[in-house]
Order: sequence, then C-alpha cells, then structure tokens
Amino acid sequence: MLQVLFLSLHFVVGGAQTLPGSCRFENGTCGYVSDPSLSKWALNQDGGFIAVDGPLTEGRERAVLVSPELEMSDWSCVRLVYQITGSGSLHFHLRPEGGTFDQTLWTADQPSDSWLVASIDLWNTSASHKMVVEGRLGRGANNSVSIFEIRIVPGYCIECNFEDPHMCGYRNQWNPSVNWYIGKPNKDTQPNLSTWTGHYMYVDSTYAGKPQEVARLVSPMTTAPLSGCLSFYYLQNRDGGSEFSVFTRDVLGQGEEIWRPGNYHTANWTLVQLDLKAPYPLEVVFEAAFNNASGGRVALDNISFSAEFCNAETEPTFDPSVANCDFESGFCGYQQAQTGWSLWKRVSIKPNLYRTGDHTTGAGWFLLANTRFSSRSGYMSRLIGPRVPARLKYCLRFYYALAGFRKTDSVLAVYAFHKDSHTQEKLWTSSGTTRDVWTEVDVTFQRPEAVTVLFVSVCKNFWDCGSVALDDISMTLGDCYLPSGSFLSISGQCDFERGDCGYTQEKAVDTVDWVLARGPTPTSFTGPMGDHTTGMGHYMYLEASPMLAGQNARLASGDLRGSRSPQCLHFHYHMFGSGIGRLNVYLRQEGHDQEEVLWSRHGEQSVSWLRAEVDYKCDRKHQIVFEAVRGTSIRSDIAIDDIMFTKGPCKAAGHTASQAGFSANFNDIEH
Repeated sequence: MLQVLFLSLHFVVGGAQTLPGSCRFENGTCGYVSDPSLSKWALNQDGGFIAVDGPLTEGRERAVLVSPELEMSDWSCVRLVYQITGSGSLHFHLRPEGGTFDQTLWTADQPSDSWLVASIDLWNTSASHKMVVEGRLGRGANNSVSIFEIRIVPGYCIECNFEDPHMCGYRNQWNPSVNWYIGKPNKDTQPNLSTWTGHYMYVDSTYAGKPQEVARLVSPMTTAPLSGCLSFYYLQNRDGGSEFSVFTRDVLGQGEEIWRPGNYHTANWTLVQLDLKAPYPLEVVFEAAFNNASGGRVALDNISFSAEFCNAETEPTFDPSVANCDFESGFCGYQQAQTGWSLWKRVSIKPNLYRTGDHTTGAGWFLLANTRFSSRSGYMSRLIGPRVPARLKYCLRFYYALAGFRKTDSVLAVYAFHKDSHTQEKLWTSSGTTRDVWTEVDVTFQRPEAVTVLFVSVCKNFWDCGSVALDDISMTLGDCYLPSGSFLSISGQCDFERGDCGYTQEKAVDTVDWVLARGPTPTSFTGPMGDHTTGMGHYMYLEASPMLAGQNARLASGDLRGSRSPQCLHFHYHMFGSGIGRLNVYLRQEGHDQEEVLWSRHGEQSVSWLRAEVDYKCDRKHQIVFEAVRGTSIRSDIAIDDIMFTKGPCKAAGHTASQAGFSANFNDIEH
C-alpha cells in the first residue's frame, strides 16, 4: 500500500505551457510598458523582478504597467507573483480594445515579507484585451510594490497537477501538527520510475497529537463565475482513522461541504467527479482530519475542471434575476394575493415639490399600499414573488419608503413562504426609526425547500395607517455581505461610498468645493434627505450657504480613454429648493480649449432624486466635469450620486431619459 500511495499520475515532468503575455522580467519587460503620464515601473538592477518604489511625487502615487495586446479565445489563468512592502496596493485590470474603462478583476493591499501568488481567471472572448497591472503607494520612503513573474497558462485557475513551482496558487493552511506537502516518487516507494514521475500533494498523521487534527489545502479564490465538473484523484489509507472531505468557502469564510467519500480506504488512485457551481467568488478546500498519529495518509493529484457538468441531469445554475423588478413595465413575476386583502397599486408620480417619486428614475413607477383613504383596520397587502429553488443562498435587495405612520415598526415585513406546507418564516421587518426616504434593505436567506418571497404590508388601525412604497427589487446568489456584489466593482461606477472615486475639485477655477455628505443637508427646504444609493449612504453636493449667487463648484473625473463607440453617462441628481441655480455637465477633450456642454438643468426640479442619461462620443482622452452654480438664495443645494458609464447609446441599453422639471399638478399620481 505504501508503494502505491506515493505514485503520481503525471507522465510529463515540468510546468504547464505558458501563453503570450507571460514574463519573468529577467532580461526586459517582454513588451510591457509603463504609462508615461504616471510613475514608472523599473526593472531591478540585477534583473528578476520589476517594481515601483517610494517616495513618489504628489499626484503620481501610482504606476500602471500595460501588456501587449492579447487574444483570449480560450479560458486561461494568470499567475501573478508579487510582494507589497510597507503601505501600498496592487490591482489587476483588463482593458478591452476600444473601451473607455478598465475592468478590475483582482486587488490586494496586505504587506508581506515574501513573494505571494495571485491566480486570476481570464474568460474566453472574441475581443482583444490588454492586461493592466497598477501599483499604488502610500506616503513615505519605505513602500514598494514588486512583481516577480506574470505567467499565463491555459485552463482554469482552480486546476493543478502540482508541477507548477508555485503550486498553481494553492496554499496549505498551516497547522502545527499536520500539513499538506509536495510529494514525489523515489526508489523506496516506487521502483518503476520510468513509468511514473511527477509531483502530488500528501498529508500524513505522523505528528497528529490530538483527535481531529486537520490539514487543509486551499485553492485560489475564483475571480469569474464558474459552473461545471470538478475532477481529482485521491488515495487514502485509514489504518488508524482518517477522514477526507471537500468543501467550498466564500470570502466571508462561510463553508459548504460538497463531497465526502463513501469508502475511506483506497488501494489505487481513485477518480472523483462532482458538480461545482460558483456564481460568486469561492475557494475549494481539501480537508484531511486525523484522530491520532496512526491515522494513515491522504494523497491528492490532478485537479481539473470542465465547463460541462459531470451529471447530465444536473440543473444549470439558477438565474435569480427572475425576481428582479423595477415596476416600469408591470408587476414582472410578482402576483397579488387576491382573497380578502387590499391590493398593492402600481403608481407613478410626476416630478414635483411635495411628493417623492419612484426610486429608479424619480419619474417612473413603483408599488404603493396602505393609503389612509382606502385602508381599514387590520388589513394586509400581500405581494408574492417568483419561486426560488431550495438550498441556495440568496441576497434579496429592495427599496421602500414609509409615510403617514405614527409608528413604523412592523408595518412592512418580508417572509420566505413555502407554498406546499403553507408555512412562512419572517426574514425582515421595518423598524421604528424609518425615515420618509427611499431606503435600501439587504436580506440574506437560505432554505432547505423551495420558497417564494412574500412582501406583507400591515395597517393595524385606521388612525395609524399610512403609505408603504416598494421599488427596485433584485436578487442575486450569495451572501449580501460579499464584497462588491460578487466579482469586484463595475467599471466606471461611483456611488461615493468609498470616497470621491478619483474625481477631483477644480480649485483653480471654482470658488468652493463639492461636499461629500451623508443624510440631509444643513439648510432646510433644500437638498436631499439622504443619498440615492441606499438612503443612508454618501453623495456629493453644493452647499450654497457660504456662496454668492453665480458662484460655482466643479468636480472633474479622472482622465478617460477615448472610444470609437458611443458612450452613455448615467447619474442621479437632486435639485430641490426655491433658489436653485444650475447643474451643468461638460465634456473636456484633450487638445481642445473649449468645453462642450453635454447636459444642463436649471431651477427647482423635484423633491426626488431624478435620473439623467446622456449620450456622448469622444475618440480621444477626455474628462467629464460636473458644475453646480449657486442660485438666488441659500436654498440652492444641488446634489449628484450614482455616476456610471456604459458602452453604447443610452436607449439601446433599454433606458429612457428621466423627466426634467415638475408637473403643474404637484400631487399628480398616475395609476
């Protein structure tokens, strides 16, 4: 048995084939170039790595390294060997041909005293791309970001035959007693070396000092959605008791077991094939546990992945977007409970100065229940969502607003409803601190049976009834607290929740700055009550109180690359107050003295956040500038939030421009 245990399944010694774009920086940069407008990546004098070192001059605290143009017709994996010293961060982006924005796939900011390995999946596409590696340094002289190697190999990052010198980014989760090691056949364990050569991973119980000593081998975290068949070979000798299992783990550390062997003792390498669904970032963990020092050994080799499921009967990954609805075109997949209950009404309020419009555009449609004029004591409005499969983890997001209630606790609740058993479990309920603004709610849930999401609005008595509004329901797979909604941020998007997103104040020409704020502005009867993103987050606004009429504040984006394709600029704006001035959006092109006005509004528009969508086209480097001009009085606060750029014209993306100006009938509600 011991002779068999140390066999490896490899027939070829050496690492995997490398693809164009790979570089070890021994004799040059392999066609990688530094962005000349920023700090420079420099080769080490003795060769072997490239780095950006501090201190850097103010305004040039980052360096960008750009690869040659690459074709990615097949799925591939980038292994990035790097080190961060002191204060700094490293970011990996993809730059599509003709695209204005880079797409961030991976980032790291933890310093280390050794080289680390990052594994980044590159999905197959017909378009050409460039890889962009960005290093950012903090203040000080002893900070640096270094890259030892960029290696691109065919296949998925989760795959490994353990011939790679960096173990394909797999890592052993250190335990003082038992750990995974790299093994290789030798003359004592396998006499016929002409047939079997190569490496594998193994763990044994020799130093297990107490029951349930655990060794874990952890894969790289996925950086792109995966679903298919995960395969591997293993050997297990359970002479004194050992257990071997495989589970997945998300970035929050939450795990789910996906395999455990039926037979704990194998005489030969045994193939395992299991279906894996990873719609959000996951790592695969191979875990061996021993009860004592004679618990035996476990070996592992040839981890591979295929985009086809192992079992033909496995259902494809469920698309939770069937539960998404902004109510602009109807109730989507939602239904009303008709028997004995009051109905949710789909309504639209035109932009005005007294009533809040919908969350999506400020002028669109949303659901309304529990109006005081139609309510009766003890009634409910029940909205039933689409059925979602069992055992998956979901993140439900929606926006709601309450008005007219003396007490707002429990006037709106969300349940997981099991139709077959007619049972329901409360997932969330409104609290007593709710304000009359659109507020975002995130609810994570997972149930062993298929359920539907049920929204219930309750009016307890006539004297304590009001209005309950609901809008922009969405559902995704995974925990709501997963960073950035799965796979990092959307290119060109800024909600001001993490600062100014690289937008800068134009101090040379403006008189005051835009202010990053949260909650209502200080002056009454002007400005928003909260941000557009969540109702409780951040936004940028012009504080009119210390200004004179006609003075302005200008906020400029970073440099944007030109594109031959049309672009759509989306943002939300708030212009409420009797003295409101003007909000302008300019296009500033490299080499042009004059700025081009892309969009403009003046005067009081609405008490709601309104959505603007602006088409523009620019094939050279440019900036977008937001200018707010103070009006005739201190009630002239102007705010912006949720800026986003998308490729293609606005209407082609299925959007319609929001209305500007308000209705002559300030309380006009359309049913």
